[in-house]
Amino acid sequence: QVQLVESGGGLVQAGGSLRLSCATSEGSISFYDMGWFRQAPGKEREFVAAISRGGSRERYVDSVKGRFTISRDNAKNTMFLQMNSLKAEDTANYYCAAKSPVVVEYHLWGQGTQVTVSS
Repeated sequence: QVQLVESGGGLVQAGGSLRLSCATSEGSISFYDMGWFRQAPGKEREFVAAISRGGSRERYVDSVKGRFTISRDNAKNTMFLQMNSLKAEDTANYYCAAKSPVVVEYHLWGQGTQVTVSS
């Protein structure tokens, strides 16, 4: 298994941008589908974006389409979430996740990085 570590969160004004990273210090992410999830205070964790293990397919929750872009660099064992035109409702703890392509549920999780968007 790989150990997933998120970084890049912080405080940003509405309309601003942040880039989140999900990296490993050991192991490879190349065998996994990868995704980003988020959880706001008092709410359940929700899906944000996903990318196939080769990077050829992407999908997004409707609320972030056109604003967020998921990408990965398997050679560097790193996945990214570029977040533009941030809104207050994007405020949440963002989690990196991974799964084998043959299973339904994500089974590897990072500890999360906080994103706070001020209005």
